[in-house]
Amino acid sequence: MENGAAEKLFEEDYVDKMLDDKINKINYRRNIYDVGKVIQVKDFIIYANGLENVSFYEKVNIDNKAIGYVMKMETNCVVIAVLKQTDKISIGDSVYQSNEEFMGEFSKDAMGRMIDIFGEDKLTNKKYQDIIKLKIEEDNIPIMERTPVKRPLYTGIAGIDLIYPIGRGQRQLIIGDKKTGKTQLCLDTIVNQKGQNVICIYVAIGKTKKEVKEIYYELLKRNAMSYTIIVTAFYDELPPVITLTPYYALSVAKFYMLQGFDVLVCIDDLKRHADAYREISLISLKAPGRDAYPADIFYFHSRLLEKGCQYKNGASITILPIIETTSGDITDYISTNIISITDGQIVLSSKNFQKGEKPAIDYGLSVSRLGGAVQDAEMKKLGASVRQKLLSYLETRDVYELANIDEMSKELQAKIFEGRKILDSLNQYKFSYLSKDTIIKRFSFLGEDKNG
Repeated sequence: MENGAAEKLFEEDYVDKMLDDKINKINYRRNIYDVGKVIQVKDFIIYANGLENVSFYEKVNIDNKAIGYVMKMETNCVVIAVLKQTDKISIGDSVYQSNEEFMGEFSKDAMGRMIDIFGEDKLTNKKYQDIIKLKIEEDNIPIMERTPVKRPLYTGIAGIDLIYPIGRGQRQLIIGDKKTGKTQLCLDTIVNQKGQNVICIYVAIGKTKKEVKEIYYELLKRNAMSYTIIVTAFYDELPPVITLTPYYALSVAKFYMLQGFDVLVCIDDLKRHADAYREISLISLKAPGRDAYPADIFYFHSRLLEKGCQYKNGASITILPIIETTSGDITDYISTNIISITDGQIVLSSKNFQKGEKPAIDYGLSVSRLGGAVQDAEMKKLGASVRQKLLSYLETRDVYELANIDEMSKELQAKIFEGRKILDSLNQYKFSYLSKDTIIKRFSFLGEDKNG
């Protein structure tokens, strides 16, 4: 009885203390956050005054019609980016400060499903339970907490694993024209991670619901969704949601990396991401630069891709960003920015695709800046030999493409036959994966070179 009475007394004291705290806050007006007024509306960008104590990235409620976050603070007003809107916003609407940072919502139940930054399942449009709040933009891992990238991340694609390998913790760009197989490379890589203790995150930016559903069912058919999360921002989402989505996905990746998992993040694609940021910047009157992109577009992407790393606990985040080009031009503004940020690029050629070379990799323009550092000795030696012979053949083919092979010297004929055989051996159809041993066996006709 004494214990029960003590517990009851403790509960009463606790309730009294809670009520006293509430009353004190009301007396000193600490329970009232600033309320501002909308003074200007520009599509999804709102200007409001009266929010004197608001902070950057703070979540705000616009008269129960929309939610957004503070993206900029000016002398007499704040600039708010709208994330969700249910009704038309008008000048004079109240803007309520929340006194909390806008954060992404994540649930572990999203493994094998789709999710957006609001913690909703995009297949059912229902919110997940057991929500975890994650910062949209986590701090990058310090240099002193990173270790060298040495472990391979096998894609199952001979042309990549052998010639332009990807390491766990690397950032490798996939770049090419529309319909050249960029997304397919990512899907092949995701499916090939089965049983490798790798968590995969596919980030769909600006795609239709139909496109994302097709990707979901392709992965589901191959039992890859059991370790994959699809993070989505559909084409009809507001640009602020599109720009925040890859950052949110990398926060989810860091969440799993700190638990000891290797994480693969495919961002499809960063050109659409850059266009959404340009739209926000132009409407919010940022000074436009080259191609009307704002001056900080490089920093916007570099701080995102910098999150890829090999962490000191043995886990890693590998990032495969995608860029869509026009007419094979990899020298446009966004492409050159991303190429200079990443550790290499896989260039896909529409010309090669039309010739039936699949994957349509342009082996002359593709680069892996880590190369043999993430391969074992056997793959490294074979890869160097294959690359040298292949590039030599491709150069010769361009010169002698229309020549009569019977009129060539024996040495040149042998070189062309060998080059063709290498190129044929690199051809793979989608979802046809090759293990390391199979790749080595496939190129056994180069035995003399392989054995040194």
